[in-house]
Amino acid sequence: MAIVSKAAHSRAIFILGFLGVVLAPHAVSGQTTRQSSDELRPLYAMGIDIAEGKQLATAVCAKCHGLDGVSKTKEVPNLAGQRPSYLYLELKAYQLGRRTNADMIEKVEFLSDDAIVKVAAYYSSLDSATLPDTPAPPFVDAVSAGKAAAEPCVKCHEESGISKTPGVPNLVGLNPKYLVETMKAYQGGEDRKLDAKNEKMKTALDGLSEKDLGRIALYYALKSENLTRAQTENVGNTTVSKESLSRCVKCHGEDGVGTSPATPSLSGQDNAYMLKALQSYKDGSRDDDVMSPRAKKLEDEDMANLVAYYSSLTPKPTGIVKPMAPDEWADKCDRCHGAGGNSTRPNVPALASQRLDYLAKVLHDYQSGKRQSREMSAMSALLTDDDVSGIASYYAYQKAKSVVYVTVPSK
Repeated sequence: MAIVSKAAHSRAIFILGFLGVVLAPHAVSGQTTRQSSDELRPLYAMGIDIAEGKQLATAVCAKCHGLDGVSKTKEVPNLAGQRPSYLYLELKAYQLGRRTNADMIEKVEFLSDDAIVKVAAYYSSLDSATLPDTPAPPFVDAVSAGKAAAEPCVKCHEESGISKTPGVPNLVGLNPKYLVETMKAYQGGEDRKLDAKNEKMKTALDGLSEKDLGRIALYYALKSENLTRAQTENVGNTTVSKESLSRCVKCHGEDGVGTSPATPSLSGQDNAYMLKALQSYKDGSRDDDVMSPRAKKLEDEDMANLVAYYSSLTPKPTGIVKPMAPDEWADKCDRCHGAGGNSTRPNVPALASQRLDYLAKVLHDYQSGKRQSREMSAMSALLTDDDVSGIASYYAYQKAKSVVYVTVPSK
């Protein structure tokens, strides 16, 4: 196998890929989708090829990516010092319709393989972008931020999230998705009749952004220490008929744990709060396509017994995991992208010194399905907005390093 090095334009030889059989055990599939029959093979770019690549880049790429490969355009990536095989594969992906950016497709659709090789060789030969001049954005710990944002909630719901006031719900044991949607409903006045109590809720929440709501919900979801039912009186008969319970278990379970993120857990919830909610669904002051028709079929005694049954149960942890810090996420990302985002794999992109806004955009694109990769989609699906911001910032402020691929003698 020959040598690939990152050097000045005068360097004689650049190799853009290796034999597919050599890459296969190490490649990250899905960074650029390839057919199983495709393979990477050595493509040698001499000094004259790099010079021609520069001419092509001037005409086709420089307006967005810069002739020096350092982008000054929001959400447009730096190309300088990027791994040549990766650049080649990404440009081919646009030609083949595997990437869908219309502007990029228009730019590259008529380029020959030879032209793509030369452009990739040119940009890979350049010095990578230097670190940003401005300080890195501070990392926001979502749980600490959630605790701070939850200050207005503590007066009624307690710092523990376990209610001591009849008619006030527990906030522990609830999936963050449900709690966020509930808080947004108060903000918008949807599904929540704005009586005096709900007006207080709306006032307390109106100044909070959706990100604030998410952090509050996460803070309470993670409060699994000393979980207990609401510290309020539980009125009613906890023995409930199977017929009555059957109306609830599909969504709320016999153990009172919601069967989906959007469904509230009822175990240990305040008795008076749940009873008022059922009565509101029955009389129409709250409206829900699922709850309203079921509540209308319940007699007052059934309601009281169901509420007493669920209120008597001990709440359970949500199973939500505390978010990792950016350096903890980087330990996982570095396994493919190299230490500090300096990839040593020819067809896996380097992340170090990449534009922060571009890195954040790419992660969101994998989350939404706009970009496709089995591995990256699975990884990014776990990320919150705070995680995305933290990871993007971490790699944008990592120093880019050159990489040399060398011959390894066979054993």
